[in-house]
Amino acid sequence: MRGWREQVEKRFAEVTARPLPLPGGGETRRRWAALAELGEEDLSLARLAEGHFDALAILAELDRPEPPPGSLWAVWAAKPTALDLANGRVRGVRPYCSGARVCTHALVTVGPDLYAVEAGEPLPGTWPATGMAASDSLDVRFDDVPAEYVGPYVDRPGFHHGGVGVAAVWYGGARSIARTLLGAESPHALAHLGAVDVALRAARAALDEAADEIDADPLDHGKEAALRALRVRALVAETGHEVMDRVGRALGAGPLSHDEAHGRHVADLTVYLGQHHAERDLAALGEQVKGQGW
Repeated sequence: MRGWREQVEKRFAEVTARPLPLPGGGETRRRWAALAELGEEDLSLARLAEGHFDALAILAELDRPEPPPGSLWAVWAAKPTALDLANGRVRGVRPYCSGARVCTHALVTVGPDLYAVEAGEPLPGTWPATGMAASDSLDVRFDDVPAEYVGPYVDRPGFHHGGVGVAAVWYGGARSIARTLLGAESPHALAHLGAVDVALRAARAALDEAADEIDADPLDHGKEAALRALRVRALVAETGHEVMDRVGRALGAGPLSHDEAHGRHVADLTVYLGQHHAERDLAALGEQVKGQGW
């Protein structure tokens, strides 16, 4: 796995050398398409790249200076209470830090706020994962690392725009797995292929619609960003699960047993979709719909 991780890290440096359009800047469809293509190529790679491009979008949204050329960024926000801030320095151990050994800088949360820091010390052995293994999401220790205030993490439109960007990566991962069905010949496999096509088309349409709505109202004057993100993420997550289920039912264990890339994609997407909090996120969506209707 170390060799594969090194390949992913090399590609990470390559793809981040080319800028992506910022969400809400008029080319959000192109941003989603690029993230989906990375997800189709490799989900660990896409996880690193999405974090880097999300960090750059956050810095731009909050009018912060552009990062140093060649720097590789991440957004490490899991367990917001894990870090403490005192005298402009952060201490503590932050879990789930994707790109822990390759990123040079990160935006980290301390409570509700974001701070820019140089990457801390990765803790070996804290990411013994099979799925998303090459995302290298180790715990990272910060010992009095200088931290620069950036702004709020959740309380801004870009937080929700970024959530839709993650769904674009999920969609790309699902599309990669679905391609295994394109050689289907039996009636049952063809039926699964048809159902997968419908699901993927619906997910793509939702992503495109969301991109257009974000471009039309990037500052969320209409207060739709949170509801939009919950809807799109729920739909795309369900699509990912459906694709994996139907491909498995149509083709059995053969691809998982004899196609290394396919097996890795399935393991990776299974873990990555864990970022969608299933019924908890659906309950949050239901609460908003209850208050607004359709």
